[in-house]
Amino acid sequence: MALNKKPVNGMKDVLPREMQIRDYVMGVIKENYRKFGFTPIETPCVESIGNLCSKQGGENEKLIFKILKRGDKLNLDTAKEESDLVDSGLRYDLTLPLSRYYANHANELPQPFKALQMGNVWRADRPQKGRFRQFMQCDIDILGEPSNLAEIELILATTSTLSKLGFSNFKVRINERRILRAMAAYSGFPEESFDLVYIILDKMDKIGLDGVSAELLESGFTQEMVDRYLALFDGMQKAEDAIDYLAGELDGFLEEGVAESLSEITESVGATLDGSFEIVFDPTLVRGMSYYTGTIFEIEMPDFGSSVAGGGRYDKMVGKFTGKDTPACGFSIGFERIITILLDNDFQIPGQSDKVAFLVEKGMPAERLCEVIRQAQALRAEGRQVLMVRMNKNKKFQKQQLEAEGYTEFKDFYCEALKN
Repeated sequence: MALNKKPVNGMKDVLPREMQIRDYVMGVIKENYRKFGFTPIETPCVESIGNLCSKQGGENEKLIFKILKRGDKLNLDTAKEESDLVDSGLRYDLTLPLSRYYANHANELPQPFKALQMGNVWRADRPQKGRFRQFMQCDIDILGEPSNLAEIELILATTSTLSKLGFSNFKVRINERRILRAMAAYSGFPEESFDLVYIILDKMDKIGLDGVSAELLESGFTQEMVDRYLALFDGMQKAEDAIDYLAGELDGFLEEGVAESLSEITESVGATLDGSFEIVFDPTLVRGMSYYTGTIFEIEMPDFGSSVAGGGRYDKMVGKFTGKDTPACGFSIGFERIITILLDNDFQIPGQSDKVAFLVEKGMPAERLCEVIRQAQALRAEGRQVLMVRMNKNKKFQKQQLEAEGYTEFKDFYCEALKN
């Protein structure tokens, strides 16, 4: 029986055209992030199953690719539950591995530590356009910085990177998990139901205010709770400054300094705006990861139907490893979504040198071939890209294929120099 030539469902082969764009985008990202002082690191793709299933990854913990124990440790006959079979899994994001990395190496790292990490992650999700079971993530994180300077730096680094990739007119949406919590408490929702309230609120852009009201009531919350909750959104729409309005309404429920810090972030980033993007406070922004403890943010782009970057503050995660909380904040670019947009728009890599193809006739004597190689090497030394291939019988079709790969100049070399 013939082997299966197609990749596993949810995985994909990357063709040369896309790979060139991926390499270019990775280069732009790394170069720009380094300018902001971020240091590249790498963590293993496999993590302890106990770390992965620590109830910090939200719904992603249901999508883990788990790895069986190996050798003598795997005993199928005596296994009674999953823990008898599994001891590790493929990482579903880069944040948890980074937290473990920092907990393990904090004494060897500068403080605060600005990390840049790019690598594949795996989720057993339902594949769709721009979403795969194996995909590249690109994260920047700042650990050890408790002030909102971390958020400001992360937003500026990420937005400037997207601008360098040619994107504009995108929107940074920002919120605070502590504001979400204060709004729920102010409205009288039971604390154990806060997550359910957030899940329903997260649907606001799809079902509207009336839909959120209906779902809250269907979930068993009282009319008084729902009315009090929705009145906050109505008040924000009418207020000149929504953050300032909430700070007043939520007095006694919202931690001191939260509203002021959020305003400072939006004002500081807003002061640098060049028209390529805008930053807005969005009280309906939730973010799915349960490890977020403070500021959260996403970037929306008109060329794609959903966010292309997201992140937030997660001050409690490192403490899960060390017993001592460490301030931490990160921003992740949706690398695969960015690549999808660029491919759909027939993106051309700027500043790419001309690609020259040397077509060499078969049977060429060694002396003549060395002469051709020297010519190719000379052009490469000048910075040009030169491909040497054997000349096909159907040379016209061969050149058409090479043109499709971006080759713009051709040189034909025959066995005898006089024929060139």
